[in-house]
Amino acid sequence: MKAMNLQDSMFLLIEQRQQPMHVGGLSIYTPPKDAGPDYAENLYQAWRKHLTAEKPFNQRPLQKLGVWYWEEDLDFDLDYHLRHLSLPKPGRIRELLVMVSRLHGALMDRSRPLWEVSLIEGLADGRFAIYSKMHHAMVDGVTATKMAIQQHSYSAKDIKPPIWAQEHGRPKSAKKAETSLFSQLGEAVQGGREMLPGIVSGLWEIVRPSSPDAALSQPFQAPPSPFNVPISGSRRFVAQSYELERLKAIGKASGAKLNDVVMALCSGALRRYLQENDVLPETSLIAMLPVSMHGETDKGGNQVATILANLATNEADPIERLQRIIASTQAAKQRMSKMVRLEKVAHTAMMMSPMLPSVITGHAASHPVFNLVISNVPGPTRDLYLNGAHLDESYPVSIPMAYQAINITVTSYVDKMAFGFTACRRAVPNMQRLVDYLDDAFVELEKALGLKQARRAPAVKAAATPATAPKAAKPRAARKPKAASPAAKTPVAAPATAPKPAKPRAPRKARAASPAA
Repeated sequence: MKAMNLQDSMFLLIEQRQQPMHVGGLSIYTPPKDAGPDYAENLYQAWRKHLTAEKPFNQRPLQKLGVWYWEEDLDFDLDYHLRHLSLPKPGRIRELLVMVSRLHGALMDRSRPLWEVSLIEGLADGRFAIYSKMHHAMVDGVTATKMAIQQHSYSAKDIKPPIWAQEHGRPKSAKKAETSLFSQLGEAVQGGREMLPGIVSGLWEIVRPSSPDAALSQPFQAPPSPFNVPISGSRRFVAQSYELERLKAIGKASGAKLNDVVMALCSGALRRYLQENDVLPETSLIAMLPVSMHGETDKGGNQVATILANLATNEADPIERLQRIIASTQAAKQRMSKMVRLEKVAHTAMMMSPMLPSVITGHAASHPVFNLVISNVPGPTRDLYLNGAHLDESYPVSIPMAYQAINITVTSYVDKMAFGFTACRRAVPNMQRLVDYLDDAFVELEKALGLKQARRAPAVKAAATPATAPKAAKPRAARKPKAASPAAKTPVAAPATAPKPAKPRAPRKARAASPAA
């Protein structure tokens, strides 16, 4: 039995029915050319023969005296964790994403290891999909991606056992933890001297009235928005894939890093969504960006720090919006670079602590700590195969939280960049329009930068909404917003005379989603 660290156990502490704390992934495959119609069925039957699981897939959570532990599940039942499903006709991407939305909204049984794998047949084009989910107490985004890559191979000829039957190894520094609360407190005290500067800086960011650096975002600067409302357990997942070269071209033309381009595209889509519904806040949305620390430690589990970034959603000009995002992320990363690892952990804990009452009790502060989470997780750079089947597309499915009703996670795969939007279905209606507006944000930036390859259609599209879904209610705003005003100047401030924001229009009719290529 091994004690969880405090960061991992926190994901179990804050989990509720309306707030499942698992991350997921959707992968779509093309069977081998010589495969028959029963390829997916045969794969499922082959996997069912692997009745035992290796760590961490054979471990379930256990709580004793306020401390969470991982213990081996001696009654491991593969039939609970491995499911074989089929899409209803006509088997479009639309039906697939509706199914994934429903699967992602279901809590996992804590009396068992916290993971599930669903093999899904019935796509009209002959492909099949795998939706998997793991609790955030087990993995963070980087660890989950590494495990997913380990499931695959670089050759179509290789055959591997399923992910739960593979040995994942133990980190060099891993050791059996003592089974007492005092041992964890002792470790915290030992690292206290190193963490103290991070605690102090985190507290200072929370209480000080304004930042000396105008580009540096602070907690509670985020405006009330339709995304910062109570949530239900229902989920909606939509996704979109683009050619990676398009993002790199924008970065080269603007001097922006790839992650800044991702932020600018998300900002453009969110701005349009709020503007179309006449709920665009006067001040900019603030995003929380997870920053991986896996390069600084050989430990597994969650190794994440966080920074806050201004999305400049109140800026009408796309290039000025991008420049403000660059300034904000650079200021945050510069501050983070001066901290050692434990400082970063403490700083992140103090920065995020004000939102815990909202997450646990469901009561929000007048201003949110931030408006949403946007993650960018690097993926594999080479084509992958699953026992001969080619991995065509891979989309991240993440976690909305109380008063954080939408999450955007982005990951790369070979020459594509996949955007996954996961949200509470009731709090964020008409989510497929965010995919349309992401298209618009791409074209808007490309045209503004004079790029010749500007175009409307994405490389791959996989957004969906039920064909018979009732018309969703208009998003709720925490307060009646005013028309967006020009942002305050920063080191790369907007011009003194900012373009007048477009007059809000009634939401347009959503376009039907086209199957993924």
